[in-house]
Amino acid sequence: MPDFHLVATFVVILATIVAFASDRYSVEAVSLGSLATLLAIFGAFPMRTPDGSVLGPDALLAGFGNPALATVIALLIVGQGLFATDALERPARVLGNLGANRPWLTITIILGVTGTTSAFLNNTPVVVIFIPILTVVAAQQRVPNYKIFMPLSFITILGGMTTVIGSSTNMIAAGLAAQQGLQIGFFDLTGMGLILALVGGAYVLVVMPRLLKDRISAASRENQVTGTQFVGEILLTAGHRYIGMTSKAGFFPEIRDLTPRLLLRRDVPIRPPFESITLMPGDILLVTGTRKAFMDAIAKGEKGTTGLEGEDGYSSNIDVVPPGAHYHIVEAVIAPGSRYEGRTIQLSGLQAQFDVAVFGVQRKSRMARTALSEIRLEAGDTLLIGGTMDALAAMRGNHDILLLEHSAESVPQKRKARIAAAIFAGIVLLSAFDISPIVVNAIVGAGLMIALGCLTLNQASRAFDKQIYLMIGTAIALATALEHTGGASLIARETIALLEGAPSAVVLSVLFLLMAVLTNILSNNAVAALFMPIALDVARRVGAPPGAFAAAVIYAANCSFATPVGYQTNLLVMGPGHYRFADFVKAGTPLVVIIWLTFSILAPWYYGL
Repeated sequence: MPDFHLVATFVVILATIVAFASDRYSVEAVSLGSLATLLAIFGAFPMRTPDGSVLGPDALLAGFGNPALATVIALLIVGQGLFATDALERPARVLGNLGANRPWLTITIILGVTGTTSAFLNNTPVVVIFIPILTVVAAQQRVPNYKIFMPLSFITILGGMTTVIGSSTNMIAAGLAAQQGLQIGFFDLTGMGLILALVGGAYVLVVMPRLLKDRISAASRENQVTGTQFVGEILLTAGHRYIGMTSKAGFFPEIRDLTPRLLLRRDVPIRPPFESITLMPGDILLVTGTRKAFMDAIAKGEKGTTGLEGEDGYSSNIDVVPPGAHYHIVEAVIAPGSRYEGRTIQLSGLQAQFDVAVFGVQRKSRMARTALSEIRLEAGDTLLIGGTMDALAAMRGNHDILLLEHSAESVPQKRKARIAAAIFAGIVLLSAFDISPIVVNAIVGAGLMIALGCLTLNQASRAFDKQIYLMIGTAIALATALEHTGGASLIARETIALLEGAPSAVVLSVLFLLMAVLTNILSNNAVAALFMPIALDVARRVGAPPGAFAAAVIYAANCSFATPVGYQTNLLVMGPGHYRFADFVKAGTPLVVIIWLTFSILAPWYYGL
């Protein structure tokens, strides 16, 4: 019953696309529903392929073991390792300064670099390099993630159109063309490809960010680092890195992210401006800073300090010995009627009871510049607490202090930053120069991140994105069914038959549009492999230059902008940008149309049709 299987496959694909685009159902629900329907159809009514084999569950479920899917998941874990160690903080700061404190100039420069680089390196390693860098830059420049990560993917795809080695699709298509007697040189794609990249890039940078909306959840938004200030203390013990620092112009310029508000020397308060004061052992600094500033200070802890306990029993020393990967920072609120109200942190017993450290206090009302040990807690105060996950778990359900569990965040393992950076560099270099397959490099890199302590298994599991896993596995199953039932070949044959006798420019334009649509459903490599022989045969029959039709196949197969499953880089940015399927349809479809129209208008002139 080949006709039944063909029609059923088309119906399932159409229903899946509509369901994804509607955003009425979750990605997981649509993916599972589509996969279950497909398995039910081919399980109840087995289909034999022309070679005599049966298209069954094994072939349809093979996508969940697909190397591309494994690569994406492994790279997400590697990226989590980079974040967990702050390995790219310094490169991000350098790039962040390129725009002279103008965020969009900075982002444009970085995207321009990625587009140029992707012309000579495979797109996936380029995106892997710049996702963590752009994440840090976006946080520093206060640019929403959703406005930069989809442009990152699209710019690399556009840049990859300009040379034969710009993407694997280009190389596969060039190889197939060579088998048909047409040699495509290294820069044969550059002229028209550069025009398409510039036109598409203008849309991506100027128009597309206006079409996207922030998809981040309220909980995630609360979990982001904000500019809210906490008050904390630093006890300068022997060996502390602040000892010996001298104030200049009333400030301590070497203390960057934390702002000294009061200096206690032998219980004598010294208030700013600090004039010609050199910090000494035994000094206590009252400082204010954001949550991130406190976390960075904790992560930079140095050996030789006395640990968490200050002289008065209060955990005031921020620069402690660097905590392990299991050490987390969390916020907790003093509840109304709490037994901690009216008590100082030292006398509350909070730290001893739960085996945690209190690093800072945030109060909605104005807090006086006095020693933290003299400040009495009030209902509504937010404490910045550090401890292991087991210690923090013991605070759950306590009615005196309300733990904000969604705010829990592991302290960056800065001492592992070089290890994480070396692993990441190894993945990129081995993949860029085709020394070993990227799937091997990514999985081995993810394993090394965990084995060498750059991140824990729990952190790695949080990097696993079930939406991406289910969506790409289902998409591969649908593409497999479409190919084996002959649906893709049928579309190609019928389209060519309808265009018989039409001018070569019209044939080229319609063929380009057909391939641009299919590349967002099938893989771009599959479209290139399917249509290259067809396009060259059509070129010979209409008497047109075969180079024009071969280029059309390459450019169209790269137009995978309208769905996240269209290209691997789209899947990579889906998580960091908090995108939904509909976001790609909304922002990517106009780009497909723009590239198609630009090619259709300029190709007859450029190729002399």
